[in-house]
Amino acid sequence: MIASPLTPLEHFLRHILDAIHSIGVPWSWSIVVLTVLVRMLLVPLTVKQIHSMQNMQRHAPQMKEIQKKYKGDRQKLNEELMKFYKENNINPASSCLPLLLQFPIFIGLYYTLRTFSKHPPPGDLSWLHFVPSIAEKANAHWSGYVLIVVYVVSQLSSTYFMSGTMQASQRYLMMALPVLFVPFIIRFPAGLVLYWMTTNLWTVGQGLITRRLIPKTPVAGAQPKKSSRTPPKDQPPPDDGNGAAPPKPKPSSQPPRQVRRKKKQPRARR
Repeated sequence: MIASPLTPLEHFLRHILDAIHSIGVPWSWSIVVLTVLVRMLLVPLTVKQIHSMQNMQRHAPQMKEIQKKYKGDRQKLNEELMKFYKENNINPASSCLPLLLQFPIFIGLYYTLRTFSKHPPPGDLSWLHFVPSIAEKANAHWSGYVLIVVYVVSQLSSTYFMSGTMQASQRYLMMALPVLFVPFIIRFPAGLVLYWMTTNLWTVGQGLITRRLIPKTPVAGAQPKKSSRTPPKDQPPPDDGNGAAPPKPKPSSQPPRQVRRKKKQPRARR
């Protein structure tokens, strides 16, 4: 029998799960630990992703101007955008790198759990006594539908935090994809849904932390908001119609006029 080209990836994921399980972690929680380890390894790349998103937010008005200017010429628009990205050190593909690097883990885990369903390993395959088996399909038990609901909510939340620089149409599409994927994901092993749900929850927690720790990036070219305490700027003198400002009035050499107040007469006593 010819081995699949993905067999080495399956064996690699199986060795990792075996190593985690060998220290006393159940199979289901081994998937959770695997997810956390993967996301921890991706933290440096995630930091670069956040900085790139901030850079795109900073230059969003300028990018919109380029899109308006070359709206009718798609090729010229792409050339100008790529030139603008290069000049301002923007990497638009940085937001996709964490997802692409997780894809091999996703595929390897899928084949590993499929092998678990055919040849169950020794040990308990349930999760929290809620999901009977992480190797079975998500629609095999009612608990799998609960996992699907949590997955959709967590995916929508993570998309909300990671789509700050997207256009409105792209953001709506990304928000609709988790719902559109439900008919396919529901046929995946429950352990795979558990993996994706855990990584989404990590993304949500990461987004909450970065919003608190990292200040908002000011938009390039934006004018600071005026407050009631901001002193008004000196206005230029009005024009007299000939392009020259009228001369300022000279101070008077006469002393200011003093006004004497009349003294009140005392009232006569009766």
